[in-house]
Amino acid sequence: MAEEETGQEKSEEPTSKRLEDARKKGDIARSRELNTTVLLLAAAGGLLIFGAQISGDVAQMMKYNLSVSREAIFDPMLMFQYLGHSIMSMLHSLSLFFVVLIVAALVGPIALGGWNFSSESIMPKFSRLNPLEGIKRMFSLKSLIELLKGIGKFLVVGGLSVVILLLQQDDLIGMGSEPIIPAMEHAMQVLGWAFLWMCATMIFITAIDVPFQLYDYSKKLKMTLQEVKDEMKNTEGKPEVKGRIRQLQREMSQRRMMGEVPEADVVITNPTHYSVALKYNQVGGAAPVLVAKGVDFMALKIREVAVQHEVPILSAPPLARAIYYNTELEEEIPEGLYVAVAQILAHVYQMQSTRREYGPIEDVPDDYPIPDDLQHD
Repeated sequence: MAEEETGQEKSEEPTSKRLEDARKKGDIARSRELNTTVLLLAAAGGLLIFGAQISGDVAQMMKYNLSVSREAIFDPMLMFQYLGHSIMSMLHSLSLFFVVLIVAALVGPIALGGWNFSSESIMPKFSRLNPLEGIKRMFSLKSLIELLKGIGKFLVVGGLSVVILLLQQDDLIGMGSEPIIPAMEHAMQVLGWAFLWMCATMIFITAIDVPFQLYDYSKKLKMTLQEVKDEMKNTEGKPEVKGRIRQLQREMSQRRMMGEVPEADVVITNPTHYSVALKYNQVGGAAPVLVAKGVDFMALKIREVAVQHEVPILSAPPLARAIYYNTELEEEIPEGLYVAVAQILAHVYQMQSTRREYGPIEDVPDDYPIPDDLQHD
């Protein structure tokens, strides 16, 4: 819903879904100045590192091509041979320099926004042919920033170029009296350092452009409050999302419940299917509280945790079923089960007082008083 259509201000930060949708469309934060700066600095560094080697190879190539015999000049096939040799020599000489440029060309774009490929971004969009939209983009804030950046680059790089030429004029004039090979190597060094200093000026422009691009990208993706509400409604309304949320909630609840088992006073079981864990606060508790319950696999896990932490485990199938079906987690047991649970706890305390060892399941009498309305088969 566009801001113009709703009249609402886009004051909300973009949600993760909106950012993900934008990436799928190829709309991510990019800085052309950052890409250009990385590429130019890499080229300048490559000239400084490989400049002497390249100049030497160029000298050898010139020597090879200028040492042509009279017969070779009039032989077209030999001319093709000389040309092929020169091309292969220069490709070999420039191969490492080209590798540096290729790496820089790949690193620059992914340094801001990361790696992203979208088929939608390469599809033709006829809306871009709209002249009104084009005029609107020409007079936008982004166009003004681009104009200021262009003027800034011209002034800074141009001014520094003049300064570098003035500082290097003695070296440039002196090259005329040097032998050809040392002069070529010297020229490559002067060119590399001059190019590096000129490229370094781009760092200041990039330092301004990158924050602006991040700000402009975030501003463009901002949402109105109604858009955020609609997105939450649409997202949470999907059956798969709701199912996933319920699954996560169940897993969190089960982990929390299993964490309470070691603190329980007793685990009552129907050895095959049911397990319930009770905790009784003897100081201020009104009645025992159900801290964990489960059937089948979950019942087995409760018993395993109880054995690991030496929590008494007693077998009382009717009472276990009654507590399971009539009590929710973190709730006190029903009043009708007070007497039966009190007998269980008395038995547990008696076992503790005599320091008996607890087996996995203790067989105790199964005639606890359970009201008919609380019994469950």
